[in-house]
Amino acid sequence: LENISRQFIWSFLHSHPHYNSEQVSQRYVAVKPDAVAVPPLEGEALAIYQQTIEFQMETYKKLTDLLMPVVTSEHLRLFRHQDPEEKKLKAKLLKRALEVARYVLPLATLAYMYHTVSGITLLRYYKLCLQYDAPFEQQIVVKKMVDELLRLDPLYEMVLEEPLDLEYTPEARFFESRPELDSLQYRSQFLKEFDNSLDGKVSKLVDYKINNEKVLADSVREVLGLTCASLNDDDAISLVLDPAENLLLGQSLNLTMMSKLTRVMHHPSYTFRRKISHTADSQDQRHRMTPGSRPMLLAHLTDEPDYIIPKLILVDDASLRVYNEAMERIWQAISRLRKLGVEEEFLAYLLPNAVAVRFTESADLLGLHHKHRMRLCYLAQEEIWQASVEEAEQIREVNPRIGKWLLPPCSQRWMAKTRPTCPEGDRFCGVTVWKLDISQYKRVI
Repeated sequence: LENISRQFIWSFLHSHPHYNSEQVSQRYVAVKPDAVAVPPLEGEALAIYQQTIEFQMETYKKLTDLLMPVVTSEHLRLFRHQDPEEKKLKAKLLKRALEVARYVLPLATLAYMYHTVSGITLLRYYKLCLQYDAPFEQQIVVKKMVDELLRLDPLYEMVLEEPLDLEYTPEARFFESRPELDSLQYRSQFLKEFDNSLDGKVSKLVDYKINNEKVLADSVREVLGLTCASLNDDDAISLVLDPAENLLLGQSLNLTMMSKLTRVMHHPSYTFRRKISHTADSQDQRHRMTPGSRPMLLAHLTDEPDYIIPKLILVDDASLRVYNEAMERIWQAISRLRKLGVEEEFLAYLLPNAVAVRFTESADLLGLHHKHRMRLCYLAQEEIWQASVEEAEQIREVNPRIGKWLLPPCSQRWMAKTRPTCPEGDRFCGVTVWKLDISQYKRVI
């Protein structure tokens, strides 16, 4: 797939678990100024759209330049003896600046990938391609995918069902029956209510199974054929989650799905309410074993700026000023286009990667353990890292015998006596995280 928008990928291609994508990363690769989707606009609306896109691309370049000294300073704080002018290091620092600068890029930014799905999944794509949030692009791309399928295997025509109209979907039917609720006023009220419910957190634990630890311990005994008298709950939980006891946890490959004993982690589960940026969630949703109910983004869109600010920008006044001014200008353009009667579907393409996404995410311990192993690493995307830290801390409060073992890869390898402790080689973050308690975790880059 070529020349598809990040909005389409997030809203449609990666909104379900039945796919495999090999996608070129926007995180560490500079984006070309003309690599954007342009919806079918005309006249003044098209001019405003193109001017705003151009402005976002210019700001992306400006922020990258502003952030380079900040990234360099933070890096040298961790690696005092390295030479920032060394070519390889300079390229590494540029990647970190690009990672943060991309927050101003539009959701219209193009991507390309290899996307693998089964025949039945493609039939489902086609049947429901006319749904929110990007039905125009979804119909075009999925139709081309189906055309390719029929070219290679015409017999699929016998089971191919025509797309359902947008008006048939439950979301559209609801707003058609309650049009008074589809207003900017109600959207603003929802955003405020949701944000207040987080109590200042990025990710808040809102539900969990009351017998998580007991069921986990019982399941361990069942796998091993043991009685409660022969293995108590504490020892049973440690047997599966303590890397010093379960040496599989110290391996580079995730083996928890393959082991009979670690599959007991399927039973405990947790639910979190979260607020992260679109760009962070585009990575987070690839953890398909920790599924979330992503929103109909258009139902959250107002004329008021609604965005996440990365920590690296917060530590530099010049970058923060440019960043905030850019967000104001982007939402002003969206408001102007709304007044010109442009469909909200196309307004969303101008939203920056920084736009806030609010949703609920649930996971069993097996999926969450693997996710935290990856995302508690200091090299993980900052927002997902912060959410994972908060989640692990909250699980410690309600299930301490489980929560204390939600650790980054280096800590698990240290306990399992797997060497080297950090599995990242020359990408080592510079912090001996395995010596820290999670309450001491702190990072800017």
